[in-house]
Order: sequence, then C-alpha cells, then structure tokens
Amino acid sequence: MGITFDERTQKFVFDFEHDNEKDIVQLTDEGYQVEAFGKCFYYGYEFSEQVDSSVRSAFIQYVKFSEDLQKDSNLTQFIKKAIDDLSRKINLYDYQMVIMPESSSKVNQYMLRYIYRFAQPTLHKMQLVKALPQNISFDMDGYEKQYLDDVLENGRPRYTEKQKEEARVAINNMVDLIHQKDYFTIAKDVKKSRLRPYIMHFLKFANEEDERLCASIRDQNVLIIDDVTTSGSTLNEMLRTLRILNEDNNIVVFSLIGRKDLMADAAM
Repeated sequence: MGITFDERTQKFVFDFEHDNEKDIVQLTDEGYQVEAFGKCFYYGYEFSEQVDSSVRSAFIQYVKFSEDLQKDSNLTQFIKKAIDDLSRKINLYDYQMVIMPESSSKVNQYMLRYIYRFAQPTLHKMQLVKALPQNISFDMDGYEKQYLDDVLENGRPRYTEKQKEEARVAINNMVDLIHQKDYFTIAKDVKKSRLRPYIMHFLKFANEEDERLCASIRDQNVLIIDDVTTSGSTLNEMLRTLRILNEDNNIVVFSLIGRKDLMADAAM
C-alpha cells in the first residue's frame, strides 16, 4: 500500500491495495526492525527518499492532529494496518505493559486502544508526562567520560584542565537557564545539540502508583509506543526513564512512522 499527495486538491490519497512510484509513505515490510536506542525498534511506515520536506511535514501534521481521527476511515485503517503488522512480528498477546509519552496528538491514544484489543485484560497502560523544567538535570559524569576525558592518539589528554573547567561552567550556566524556561522551548533548543543525550529527567510517570508498578515488574515484556519519530529524542528519554527503575524487562519500541537514518542517529 502507499499514500500519494494530490497537489491539485492539496489532499493525501490512500491506496491500501497498490504501491505507486509517487508514494510518499510506505509500509516498512522487510525493513521493519531496526536496532536503535540499544533496544529492538519497530516502525510501521517510512517516508520515501524523494519526498519533499514540506509534504512530509504536512503529512505528519495531518496524522498527528486530524480534526476527528475516529471519523477518518483512511487514517484509522492506516494506524490499524501498522499495529496488525506489529502484532504478527512480536505477538502483542505476550506483552504485559505499554508505555507512551504525553502528547496532544490523538494517535497515541488510538494506538493504545487498538493494542489493548490484542492483550486485554492483563495489559497495564502507563503514560510518561513532561517534568517541570527545574527538575531537569545534566549527566556531568557521563559527559566527562565521553568527551572531556578523551585522549589523543599519542595518549595525551584532548582537553586541558582549564578547558574542562570552562566546559563545566558553561554547562552549569546552561542548566540554570533551562530551569527558567518552559518545556517546549527547552526541547527546541537542545533537540539537535550534542549535549542532548546528557540532559536528563525530561519525563516522569504520570503518577507514583504507575512508577511503583513499573519498578516492581521484572522480566516481562514492555512496549513503548509513539506516533512519529523524527529525532528520536522522546523515545530515548522514555527508555532512560525506564532504565532508572530497572533493566530486567524486555523492552520493544514502536513508532507509527520513522526513518532508518534517523533511528541510526538516535542510537548514537
């Protein structure tokens, strides 16, 4: 199946039976599984390489913010087809927990309801929400090990002690500024920064009961879902939040739309 963009009507045309060389998005088929975030990542659809960025952005907006998703039969079938394919790959009956980020998009909630049809009544549903900016922190130890303590080929330190201290001061100043901003400004500012992997506690559990339950569940299958993956920062932060609780569960990540190259970038 594929989806094309009709420039005359400025609408997206769904064809669930045929592929077209002008398709802007397609089922991933054999490329469905990607190693990213240190976990097994699945995504339902990917954009074709020739798709114009403006068309890609318009489709993402359409998917995420459809006025009435329930009444849009094309979009609901689009979502169901990806979930059906996912269940054939991993068997959703075997999953005990599904976790998703807080979002203004209705897609995550729709995916959750459809997934629940495969796994009720044993499936636990949880949501991670945005933390207060003042709770965000920086993993200075990790950053020092990865960058500041780096050595050259001749074995000499890459940075002097003075340069290291200047970096630490700059990062602490950055964190102070983050604490004064709103969440969305922070996300925009650090999205493509190399410091992004070290900025922690963007997300938290919606309530303490869910956090305690997630910490207590061991050696079970957990599914993380999100609607569209661009930079991968949200999914990476979700995984980091879960790892703090325990590393014993088998975690699989699923996004309705993704791209292999973006997944590779996110895994770095």
